[in-house]
Amino acid sequence: MLENIIEVKNLTRNFKDFTAVRDVTFSVKPGEVFGFLGPNGAGKTTTIKMLATLLKPTSGEAMIAGHSVI
Repeated sequence: MLENIIEVKNLTRNFKDFTAVRDVTFSVKPGEVFGFLGPNGAGKTTTIKMLATLLKPTSGEAMIAGHSVI
């Protein structure tokens, strides 16, 4: 069994000159309840879109169940 079901390291997403997500790092263990909270404009939706493979990260890496989001 995987140690972490989600592993995110230094995930970053830029839109031209604007950085929406900068160096986000976290992990989630199997069976763990995880909340992704923050103020409006903090990059939560952009991060989730990268994890769902709807947006390609500018840099960093993310693995879901051992599979890269790239």
